[in-house]
Amino acid sequence: MCGIVGYTGPKEAYPIVITGLKRLEYRGYDSTGVALLNSGLKVYKKKGRVAELEESILGKDLHAHTGIGHTRWATHGEPSDRNAHPHTSASGKLAMIHNGIIENYAQLKKELGNKGYVFTSDTDTEVLLNFIEDIKENNQCDLEEAVRVALKRVTGAYVILLLDADSPDTIIAARKGSPLVIGVGKGEHFLGSDASPMLEYTKEVVYVNDYELAIVRPNELILKNLGNEKITPFVTKLDMELAEIEKGGYDHFMLKEIFEQPSTIHDCLRGRLDATAGTITMSGIQNNIEHFKNAQRIIMVACGTSWHAALLAEYIIEELCRIPVEVEYASEFRYRNPIVNKGDIIVAISQSGETADTLVAIERAKENGAIIFGVVNVVGSSIARISDGGAYTHAGPEIGVASTKAFTGQLAVLIMMALKIAKEKGTISDERYKNLLLELDAVPEKVNAILKNADALKAIALKYKGASDALYLGRGYNFPIALEGALKLKEISYIHAEGYPAAEMKHGPIALVDENLPVVFIATKDSYHEKIVSNIQEIKARKGKVIAVITEGDEIIPGMADDVFYIPEADEIIAPMLSTIPMQLLSYYVGIAKGVDVDKPRNLAKSVTVE
Repeated sequence: MCGIVGYTGPKEAYPIVITGLKRLEYRGYDSTGVALLNSGLKVYKKKGRVAELEESILGKDLHAHTGIGHTRWATHGEPSDRNAHPHTSASGKLAMIHNGIIENYAQLKKELGNKGYVFTSDTDTEVLLNFIEDIKENNQCDLEEAVRVALKRVTGAYVILLLDADSPDTIIAARKGSPLVIGVGKGEHFLGSDASPMLEYTKEVVYVNDYELAIVRPNELILKNLGNEKITPFVTKLDMELAEIEKGGYDHFMLKEIFEQPSTIHDCLRGRLDATAGTITMSGIQNNIEHFKNAQRIIMVACGTSWHAALLAEYIIEELCRIPVEVEYASEFRYRNPIVNKGDIIVAISQSGETADTLVAIERAKENGAIIFGVVNVVGSSIARISDGGAYTHAGPEIGVASTKAFTGQLAVLIMMALKIAKEKGTISDERYKNLLLELDAVPEKVNAILKNADALKAIALKYKGASDALYLGRGYNFPIALEGALKLKEISYIHAEGYPAAEMKHGPIALVDENLPVVFIATKDSYHEKIVSNIQEIKARKGKVIAVITEGDEIIPGMADDVFYIPEADEIIAPMLSTIPMQLLSYYVGIAKGVDVDKPRNLAKSVTVE
């Protein structure tokens, strides 16, 4: 959720912090603020986006060599100036920013209220900050020790960064459940929710683990656990370039990331898929191949778009590998006391690798003896580190809040997984295996061909931008793509949309069909084609507006639909990687036509690190 930035060193802190906040604004943009520490503590914060904060503090004293910044996705307390971070303590000497939720804040607030503390915001963050200060003053200890004691009482998730007016070059940081990266420079250190705020300054970073506390000074980085034992920082080299987090001439990050997919899918396949040799090289699968071959069950846990990727993978794995697959919303799986047996394989799918519900779900499953396999995009993320094995999607940084290239990267990884397991188990014929390798290898080129016709979707978007509702229908492998298409339209245009299996349309949703309702059919040529043609006829008989995504050469559906968009022919297992591209473009162009900020849709955030 929220984005945090910190800097201490010889440079001016404010420009580094404010630039970092702009790069992390995809994580939340309800309000923003900075705290700067020089001869004294200066805090500036405001409801709204980073640009509004910048404008409001023009001419203020921004000189400092140590600073922290925050861009907020609201949890406790509505978006407002008073609830914006950083918060200051009752004495005015401490300032803190926080990403996460303190679950027992009400109890702590009551305790502090009984001691006479008065709160100026509705946030759990201000409660935690004053709790830390109360410990510091009453126990006559330093800030580091006060933080350690306080966090032993806290339940919930957090990354916190603190400044103390009495320690002008020091940032105290701690983490549990939310991400924290520390960049190591020459005589300076950078802190962030991810590495984007520090890319032009250093490629050396330390990923802080849960229950670790960092004392950060220009020339010193000390890591400790909550038991006050020192931990040797493990420095990792970043494999990321500044250009990857810039728009590169596109109007929006979302459009850039849609158009990057030929290269990001290629990067995902590169080094793994050799269609000519007929091989797939995935060390995470190979190192656990006996577990996969003997698995009685695979459980996939995910949220949002990643859940749609898991649903498609269920169809593919059961078809090719003949292993039962269950797909679970992570937020439900972790709470419903599921039956997890030793030897079950849990596949955790997450773009960020930090999704709170997914993390807790796999931690519980691991305790029960399950094998954890992670499919994530972000190197060094929490899910990647807790997993027994896994595969990165190599989609690169995804800044647009609505996932696009990360989704197709997940599909590429999951299809390769299924093919490799099926080959090892002997549940796929050599001919089918080789054909699917060739089909998968051709996806980047076919996606590129689809993108060349993007303007056709712009015209369709303009036609339907005034719709209040939409229905997305697909069968078989295209049903998850119908769900994903509906989600994208909701996220990006604020049009209410629902995805259904096409046959289920008759069990209720058909009541909504009239001459004003656009119905999007993902109707590529597959084993269900004749059936979905019948479903289109049922919609047309009720005057619904049909938008159909179809395979090149289809001579039936164009005569029935109001609008069509063609994609290249592909095997039905591979086709969803193609049919999702027009879903992304349609939602983008509808959002633009309606004047929505498609990179930062209202109420959403990129990385959901709270439950």
